[in-house]
Order: sequence, then structure tokens, then C-alpha cells
Amino acid sequence: MAKPLEIRNDLLGKYLIKKLENRHFEAYYCTTAQEALTQALSLIPEKSSVSWGGSMTIRDMGLTKALHAGDYEVIDRDLGKTPEEIAELHRKGLLVDYYLMSANAVSEDGVLVNIDGTGNRVAALSFGPKNVIVICSLNKVAADVDAAVKRARSVAAPINSMRFLGKTPCAATGRCHNCTSEECICNQILITRVCRPAHRIKVILVGEELGF
Repeated sequence: MAKPLEIRNDLLGKYLIKKLENRHFEAYYCTTAQEALTQALSLIPEKSSVSWGGSMTIRDMGLTKALHAGDYEVIDRDLGKTPEEIAELHRKGLLVDYYLMSANAVSEDGVLVNIDGTGNRVAALSFGPKNVIVICSLNKVAADVDAAVKRARSVAAPINSMRFLGKTPCAATGRCHNCTSEECICNQILITRVCRPAHRIKVILVGEELGF
């Protein structure tokens, strides 16, 4: 018998798919990370060029590892050995067939919210790669856009700043200070309310909790 959380997530996932499709996103709901991995790989033809942002979601679910093991042209910014090499890989990632990322938050009416320090990820989402696959677990759903922005800044940003060993006020306290620190990772905030061209952005919602 399904647990209440599973029932709730299934209902919410189906509801969000309709909201996302109304905004011309291509949308899917998967119960588990393994199902989401299979779904993501089914969307990427072999021989495609693929890159990604700093998402822990796609790493934790094994997607980046699967792409390295498959027949794809992978541009992996994690392999850069110097800041210059990483920056060049970021630039190359803007011209791939498929760009992979998560979202910092999604509103209940289907709007994506992302926050970035360098800006490479939000740049790829808005323009450049032929296709973008966004994998987002339902723990990142917020009531509306304002709540989604607050989640991105007060939950995702402090954790990511700690993850990258940033010297920011939020890394020291765990809460947003609306800072202008030199290492601030809240430099670019992108609200994606409609997908244009239609279906360029493919959103895979996941019932299993992933990422921050």
C-alpha cells in the first residue's frame, strides 16, 4: 500500500506536469531517482554533445557517470584543472546539444527559479544549448514565485556556498544576509516563466528527495 508521502508526491507531480506543459515545457514525473535517470538518458540520443552545471542532483543520481560511460561527447567542467580551463569548459557547455541541470526551486504554477554565482548555468538555461534537461525533486517546490526565490536564496544558496567553501556570510551562519560579498553566489537570479521555443526545456520532476 502506498504511503501518504508517495500519494501526495504522485498527485503533486501530475499537477505540476500540467502547469509546466501549459507554459510549453516538456514535463515528466518519476517516483525515484533511478526512474529519473532512465528517463533522462532516453531523451539524449547517442553521439550527442552533453554538458552540465554544478548540480548535486545529477551527480548523486548517477547521471554524469552514466554519460561518461556511454557514447556521448561529454564536456565536463569538473575535469578543468585551472580556473581558466574551467571557464573555457563553461563556454563550450553553452553550445552543446543537451545541457543538464537542476533547479533551485519551482513554483506550484510551474515557474522555474534559479540562482547563480558565475552565471554559466542560468545562461545555458535561457539561451545556447539546443536542449536543456532540468531534473528537480519535489522538495524544491514552493507555493509561488516569491516563495521560490526565498527558497533559492535562504536554503540552496547557503548550502552551495558551504559546498564550494565560499567565504560568504551565509556560509558562516546558514542564512541569507543579502550580501554583496566578493564570493557571493546570488549574483544572477533567473525566473523562467515560459519555455520558448516550446519543449526546448525538459523538466523531470522526482518524488525522491535530491539536492538542496
